[in-house]
Amino acid sequence: MLVAAETEKKGKIGVLIEDHFDQTEFHMFNDYFPKQGYEVEYITHLWGQDSLSFGGNPDDGDYNVAHVTVEKEVNDVSLDDYVGFICIGAYAMDRLRYQVNVKPGQKNNAPAVAFLRKAMAKEDLKLGTICHSLWLFCADKDLLAGRKVTCAHNIISDVENTGAEVIYDNDVTADLVVDGDLISGKHPGVTQEFMEKFIEEIEK
Repeated sequence: MLVAAETEKKGKIGVLIEDHFDQTEFHMFNDYFPKQGYEVEYITHLWGQDSLSFGGNPDDGDYNVAHVTVEKEVNDVSLDDYVGFICIGAYAMDRLRYQVNVKPGQKNNAPAVAFLRKAMAKEDLKLGTICHSLWLFCADKDLLAGRKVTCAHNIISDVENTGAEVIYDNDVTADLVVDGDLISGKHPGVTQEFMEKFIEEIEK
């Protein structure tokens, strides 16, 4: 857990995470949000453990991989304790979609997906995604149907298959899209702009 600097404490931002998270976003979240007065707390499904440790994806051949130990179980999250939640990029959100038991026609019952259903139903709670992290939302098409978003080019088809509208800027996806309580960023290269917009939306 990373605690905001001892200035004005404005609230807590929860970040959903698993193995193979994006290191750029991880480092920038840890630096920027506390400086703005917000505590960052990492959240995952702990599979009955007290804590789990995860590693990031190597960046540009750099194998000095960042690690984080998470103690907050997604099933135990109280939405009222947070001002917003972010799904971190890279492959972490694909891992959080995993469900042990599946049946034909049954909605995805992974704890993180069930959590998103509750979070999206709560009025005025801000949710943020970057790059591949819309994968978690794609586990239940009802979460994105009719919403305007942006994402990594790799997952455009996954997102559009939910009924979401991917916003384009000429021949690429848009850098940032705000659709009500949902703030989406294209890829880690727009992390700074994404964080600034996320705080702006929270503080409106």
